[in-house]
Formats: sequence, C-alpha cells, structure tokens
Amino acid sequence: MGWKETAEPVLTRMPTVERPEGHVPFKRKLAWTAGILVMYFFLTNITMFGLATGGAGGDFYGRFRSILAGSQGSILQLGIGPIVTASIVLQLLGGADLLGLDTDDPRDQILYQGLQKLLVVVMICLTGLPMVFAGNYLPVDTQLGASLGIGAGGMRTLLFAQMFVGGVLILFMDEVISKWGVGSGIGLFIIAGVSQQLVAGLFAVPALGTQVTGFFPAWYGIITGSIELDPFVQSLLFDPGNILALFTTVLIFAIVVYTESVRVEIPLSHARVKGARGRFPVKLIYASVLPMILVRALQANIQFLGQILNNYVTLPSVVGVYSQGQPVSGLFYYLAPIQSRQDWMWFSGAFTVSAEPWQIVLRVLVDLTFMIVGGAIFAVFWVETTGMGPESTAQQIQNSGMQIPGFRKNPQVIEKVMERYIPQVTVIGGALVGLLAVLANMLGTLGGVSGTGLLLTVSITYKLYEEIAEEQLMEMHPMMRQMFGSD
Repeated sequence: MGWKETAEPVLTRMPTVERPEGHVPFKRKLAWTAGILVMYFFLTNITMFGLATGGAGGDFYGRFRSILAGSQGSILQLGIGPIVTASIVLQLLGGADLLGLDTDDPRDQILYQGLQKLLVVVMICLTGLPMVFAGNYLPVDTQLGASLGIGAGGMRTLLFAQMFVGGVLILFMDEVISKWGVGSGIGLFIIAGVSQQLVAGLFAVPALGTQVTGFFPAWYGIITGSIELDPFVQSLLFDPGNILALFTTVLIFAIVVYTESVRVEIPLSHARVKGARGRFPVKLIYASVLPMILVRALQANIQFLGQILNNYVTLPSVVGVYSQGQPVSGLFYYLAPIQSRQDWMWFSGAFTVSAEPWQIVLRVLVDLTFMIVGGAIFAVFWVETTGMGPESTAQQIQNSGMQIPGFRKNPQVIEKVMERYIPQVTVIGGALVGLLAVLANMLGTLGGVSGTGLLLTVSITYKLYEEIAEEQLMEMHPMMRQMFGSD
C-alpha cells in the first residue's frame, strides 16, 4: 500500500473552494478580486489581541516583508510565507520525482492540492510557533493575561491561534482569486504591499505619523530651505534627496517592461482552418519573476533558522555571531542577503559599516551567486511543475489543433522544436532576474522596497494587464473562448 492510498482519505477531505461551473463573467471576476483585496487590507490593519502596546520587538521578516506580504503584528503576520515555503518543498519533491504524482491525472491533482494545503498548515505551525514562543518578535501583554487569568503562556497561545487563523484565511483568499478572480492571490497581495511602500516612499510626511520623508515632501523641503543638504552630493544621492533610489526604481520598471517584450516567436498554423495562423511566444523571462519568491523565501527561512538557534544555543563564531538579532559575522552573515546600501557601501562615508571590506565583498558575491544560480534552478522547477516545459507545451499546441508550419503534426516533433528554446531561455531569464534583484537591493529603491519585491510587482502587474486584456477579448468574442477551451 503506497503513500497515496494511505494519505488519500485525509488529502481528499481537505477544505477547498469550489470551482465555478462554466464561464465566470469578467465583471464578476473583477468584483471577487476587488472584494478579496479590500479584505486583505482590512486584515492587515487588525492588530492581534493580546499583543503588547508598541507592537513587536522588530519585524523578523524585515525587508522580506515586501515579497511575503502580510503586516507585522496583524492577523496576517505570516503573510504568504507558509504558502511559498510549502511550494518550495513540493517543487523540490516533485523535481526529484519523489511524489509519484501525475498532475494530468484528476485523482493525482486532488491529492497534490490536498498535500499542498496540508503542508501550508504544517508551515504555519513551524513558522508561527517559534515566532510566538521564542525570542521577542511578538511580546505579549502580560497585564492583560493576568487579568484574564491565563498568564503569559495563555496569551502566547492566543496570539498563535490568531496567527494560525490568519494563515488559513490568506490560503483560501488566494484560492478564491485563482478560481473566481483575475490573476493569483499571491501576486495580488504582493502588488498591494509593495504599492503601499512605493506610495509612502513618494508622498510620506513625518507630520502624519510616518517615520520617513517621502521623495516629494523631501524635495519641497530642499527647495524651500527647510531641509539642508550636507554634505551636498551624499544628500542628493541618498537621504533626503534619494536621487539614486528614484533612478533605480525607474530603471527596474523600464528593464522589466522591456524584457517582458523580448521574445522568440514560433510560428503556428491551424491544421484544419486554412489561413488561421498564430505565434507561440517564448519570452526572455519565460518562467516569470515568481520563482524569485521561492529563492528569497528560502533565504528568509535560513535566516529564521539562524535566529532561532541563536536564541537557544551559543553558536560557534564560524557559524554565526549576532548583534541585536542580526548576524554580523560567520556563515549566517554571508548567507544573509544584501538588503540596502548600508550593507555594502563602506567606502562612501555616508554609512557606518562594522564588517571588514573583504567580508562585505564576500557577502555580496555569495548573495549574487545564491540569487543567480537559485533563480535559474527554481525557474527550471517552476517551468516543469506548472506545465510550461517543452513536453507539456507541445501537447497543448497539439490539443489546440495548431502545428508548426513545415513540420509534421506530431507532439514529439513540436517538443523537439520547443527544446531548442525553452530550457535555455528559462535558465537565462531566471539568472537575469536574480541579478536584477540583487542590484536593485544594493542601490536602494523608493519606499525601502526590496529589489525582488519591485521586480515582482512590475512583472505581476504587466501579466495582470495582459490577462485582463485577454479576458475582455474573450468577453467580446465568445467563439474564441470556445476555441481555446476557456469555459
């Protein structure tokens, strides 16, 4: 009796959002998407009951927050972290062919979805429990606990329960968007979080309670003379002028939009309808930017492990030395991603960097290698597990009635043509995205958005625009929806 037969009674009974029967009108999809987005913003502004006044002892996710969504101290404290971590585990197991699941088989599809939800629940517990019961990330209100008669331990349990509910809620919110809305919930939540940071980076005014000064208010102060530039060049490039952050943000936008349009187009023709032609685009960023979430989430989990170990045992100096909860030397220091200009610009004189120059250079090289190699590897996993590989693509083209002009109408022939482009473009695109993410982090962006978060936002928004345009086209021409099997 295999693991599938053993786990099937549990996995097939996992709660799920029912799929729509037939076509969902575009306006209804927009309504579901907007409703879930409003619910997301609402939940990120609900502080967990029992949290000590003043919030937490520092956001563990920190700069990872822009790609893991959620909000520190809120019901959605964990954001999409457990979903992403569960996806990493499934990608690795699927890539090693240890699951033995055929995603083309309806029974195995149900098992895969059930296994993914079960893993998400496990990851909620593995991430949430240490966050509540270890360290000082979520300090509890001990006075409230005493007044309720449950003590500090009871309050921590209550915090975890709220965090668990938030993790499950965001799982099903993502599923609602995927089945009833436009795009994916994960992408939508990332866009929402990063957009908030970008708006704050442009317009934030300290008088309104923010801790930073936005780009436009800062320049208004510079022009009126209320903000001094001293020294002049450093103040223009960094704070308060932030010229370099503005340049990096605009540059990343331009590069991603440009690379989305760089593609190899394979000509197609319909086998039965004479004159019906099309093209299959193999984009430079073929696997999209989404695999970057997996790479950064893996880094976040490594740092999380280091902080948990540091709280309970004395780590050897070669493994990691921590100061104020952050690694300052050792293995965990070199594995920590470059998050801002302060992490590496020891030569500028604008920042105080405690590490030696050779340590900083080594850390930058490790981060570049991790992101470039990891981006390429996870891009390959992403393509193979989402039905975008040469074999799956060839079968989809064959099923649609299309063929490549000048070649026999055979899926094996189409697959050989696809193998000339898809694997190479996937690796190059994944490595390029990893390089861009590190460079954006090193130079800094408006609102303190991480380079990966900015890349994800631009790419997801671009794809969301394409999907909305496709939905509108299908609404205007229902015959096209029947032809491409969208019902």
